[in-house]
Amino acid sequence: MAPQQNDRFHRGWQRWVILALCSVVAIAMISPILLMLLNAFKSSTDYSSGGPLALPNHFHTEGLQYFWERTNFPLKVWNSVWTSGLVALFGVAISLFSAFAIGIGKVKGSSFLIGVFLLANMLPQEVLVYPLFTMARIVGLNDNPWSIVIIFAVIQSAFGTYLLASVLGTFPRALLEAAQIDGASRWRILRSVVFPNVRPTLGVLMVFFFIWTWNEFFIPMVMLTSNTNQTVPIALASLQGDRMLDVPTLNAGALLSLIPTFLFFLFFQRTLSRGITAGAVK
Repeated sequence: MAPQQNDRFHRGWQRWVILALCSVVAIAMISPILLMLLNAFKSSTDYSSGGPLALPNHFHTEGLQYFWERTNFPLKVWNSVWTSGLVALFGVAISLFSAFAIGIGKVKGSSFLIGVFLLANMLPQEVLVYPLFTMARIVGLNDNPWSIVIIFAVIQSAFGTYLLASVLGTFPRALLEAAQIDGASRWRILRSVVFPNVRPTLGVLMVFFFIWTWNEFFIPMVMLTSNTNQTVPIALASLQGDRMLDVPTLNAGALLSLIPTFLFFLFFQRTLSRGITAGAVK
């Protein structure tokens, strides 16, 4: 009995160590958010006198009001929501069709195409911005939110195609052959056989595409020059001047910018959980 008790003791001790390490990591990850909350409701005087770690003397909401009114925040949120939502929908659709042709259709040169999609994900945006801006100006989409939708739908679908092509490459051939024997067309196989099986993966991709597009800054800053078309990250960057930085207002704007994505993540948390565990169950 003694060896078993010692073994249980050692297992419990190791678990406490792992729990302590996870707690330290969790505190380190959440500390920037706590610091943002602490400074979002300070006045500029409180921040200048006490620094970023001091508690505010009074509860101030002037930074939130200033950011809301100066940037026309509801309009910026709407611009980010509809561009990110369309990118997520179009990116997932393009990824599914392309991966179906590569992974199941077995097109010629599929390995080369997957390598091209992988290479496209490695290219920095600084390399792409000038040709993208030139093409958008030629076709009349300069300073148009649809340019952002088209650009990021293609960029995100490159990653989605690379991921889904690997998944569909190992799709059970027996299901496909049974559907073909029953006389199902390629479109029917995609809609009735392939799509139900990869739907959890598509849900995860849609959530990722939405969040990634929401956080994009460089290409939207170059492509969208008018204030009415700009997104939330650009509105947040407008608070930073060359020689002056209002830190409480910047933290207040960051807090407001975080709320929509946080709500989106909570709403689609079950989708992420299902998509992550679906592969393990299968």
